[in-house]
Amino acid sequence: MGTILVTGARGQIGSDLVAELRRRHGHDAVLETDLHPLPNGGRALYEPLDVQDRDRLDALVRTHQVDTVYHLASLLSATGEQKPDIAWAVNVEGLRNVLEVARSHGLRLFWPSSIAAFGPATPREDTPQEGPLDPITMYGTTKVTGEYLCRYAFLKDAVDVRSLRYPGLISHATKPGGGTTDYAVEIFYAALEGDSYTCFLRPDTRLPMMYMPDAVRATIDLMEADAEDISVRTSYNITALSFSAEEIAAALRKRFPAFEVRYEPDFRQAIADSWPASVDDNQARTDWGWQPAFDLDRMVDDMIDHLAAKLKVAEPS
Repeated sequence: MGTILVTGARGQIGSDLVAELRRRHGHDAVLETDLHPLPNGGRALYEPLDVQDRDRLDALVRTHQVDTVYHLASLLSATGEQKPDIAWAVNVEGLRNVLEVARSHGLRLFWPSSIAAFGPATPREDTPQEGPLDPITMYGTTKVTGEYLCRYAFLKDAVDVRSLRYPGLISHATKPGGGTTDYAVEIFYAALEGDSYTCFLRPDTRLPMMYMPDAVRATIDLMEADAEDISVRTSYNITALSFSAEEIAAALRKRFPAFEVRYEPDFRQAIADSWPASVDDNQARTDWGWQPAFDLDRMVDDMIDHLAAKLKVAEPS
């Protein structure tokens, strides 16, 4: 087996994914890359990489004998609205570079899409796998473009590229980084630190979500599935649970009865309103056996346990 290269390795998904890949394959089997050098000398098998630099990526693939890439480097939805030109350059041109290097070296490639690929024309409940793609954000536009680039690379050049349309992701390992579902992580920090929380979405805003351990497992399971079982070469719908902002606040109040949440919707509300409330992921379940492990209550309990230890605060009795 060759080396696994992860772009955007210090982001929300990358931090958890790298840890699990190293647990499964060994520390020296996974090459982390990200935009900036690590402070204090960094760790073994880490290289700075701007995914807009195709030559640098190609050199790393050659030097480290890479055979698999998890391409996670991306600007997220809220940040992408503020910096649309950079979002296009990183999310689309960066993907084109990775696809070209994958073609040249016969690499297997994972690339994440998102529910942001959907939009107002998409059915909001049980959004189908083949539902219309109708994004209203630059981030969503880059994801739709990316899905078609991936399918083109598979059909034209037989690049074994696989993808998931991630829902909102919740992780205790890293703080959120500019997405429309960031509230679902921020709210835990506020509850544990004894603060009230001001949510940037309406209380009734329901979105598909997934706890990071499920997302990491789904990603690796997809990449380890037999190629003949992969019927979708744009991106698979995938989900675990759907909840509203008020529902997660209520779940937290079971552990923190005095926790207060205010609702002051901002520009992210319009983005959230254009996304599905729930998605149909039966194709993923049929093709490669996807099944989530975490429901809302189990996820809330696990998040609190990990964050309490991380923040060194006492859990509620």
